[in-house]
Amino acid sequence: MKINPITVIIIASVIYPILRGIIFGFSAYNAKRDIASIGTSISFALAIYIGVKYLKNIFIVNEHNVINKIAQILPDKLASSLQSNPVIIYVLALLLIIYLIYKLIEIIIIYLISFTIYQVIDKIESSIRNKNFVLRRIIGALIEIPRAICYLLVVLLFLNVASMISSNRQFNNYLSTSNIYGYFCKQFVTPITNSNVAKKLPQIIGDSVKVVVRQGDTNNVSNGENLSNTIVYYNGVTLDQAVKSNESIDNFSKKVVHGYSGTIDKAKALYDWEGSSITYDYNKASSVLNNDYDVKSGAIPTFDTRTGICFDYASLYVAMCRANNIKVRLVTGEGFNGVNWISHAWNMVYLPETKEWINVDTTFAKGGNYFNNKMFDLDHRNAKIIGEW
Repeated sequence: MKINPITVIIIASVIYPILRGIIFGFSAYNAKRDIASIGTSISFALAIYIGVKYLKNIFIVNEHNVINKIAQILPDKLASSLQSNPVIIYVLALLLIIYLIYKLIEIIIIYLISFTIYQVIDKIESSIRNKNFVLRRIIGALIEIPRAICYLLVVLLFLNVASMISSNRQFNNYLSTSNIYGYFCKQFVTPITNSNVAKKLPQIIGDSVKVVVRQGDTNNVSNGENLSNTIVYYNGVTLDQAVKSNESIDNFSKKVVHGYSGTIDKAKALYDWEGSSITYDYNKASSVLNNDYDVKSGAIPTFDTRTGICFDYASLYVAMCRANNIKVRLVTGEGFNGVNWISHAWNMVYLPETKEWINVDTTFAKGGNYFNNKMFDLDHRNAKIIGEW
């Protein structure tokens, strides 16, 4: 049986303090020192919780347009820097806020435990001073349980942050195959690091974009997909099949943008409709993950059923943009699902007014603003354009 190092690290973080309590047993001096250490760990964990939760709301989700409101009261140079470099400012602000909150909470906790828990420890010491060897070790282990919980949370938070910035595929594979990491991360870390809005993000599972290259198959090939008799299938369909539209989609797409002028307003209207109207299909995602392609993929089935997975979202967005003569791309890469990086698909739209391509992710739309968001690259990477229309 192959050992997953991530699982080993998580288990060790819990077992170590409890094992230490059993070996050394209970003593008032060690217990007070350990409680103080636990207080420090709790302070650090709470600082991360508060810092990440609320700064993410401000800088990434931009709830209540906080960034724009701050920019209005700053000098022009600072306001421009804030709006053009939100990632750098986010990281610097996060480190500073976490440190300040950590020191404040630590002072409060140490003050409180010195007048409460320390008194209890002294009473325990006096009552078991002459008790047997086993009892002292049992109590020593019990005293260490809060520390074990703190260690677990800190390790999970560290791994989660590391997974966001790491490009090491083996490390990411260890995370995705560790059931313990996945379970505890979803139970404790994701609710902490994600805002109330971001919790609505579909928890995309596994590799929900499966690419299969077949040699020698010349059926159903057009638009340059047949290169030396090689066909690329995405979730069981070719790219042409995936973005194929029909009269219903075309007519409906034109109604969605009716009354809007300018490419960006039309593209945003399509993004808003699709992001709020299409539901993520977890059963289909599981089927694709298990290489079961007996499912319908692409724009037409997604529009008809109002359900799909990320590749379907992106395919439908292509069809709706094309119906309105909006230049659009379909992009595959990796998205961060709150636990680890997984295969993902999204779009890019060309704005002729500014002569630039902007990122659009309708799958993530329920979790915040993923239409031309400057923080887009925080949870999207390794983009590869597979089609442009």
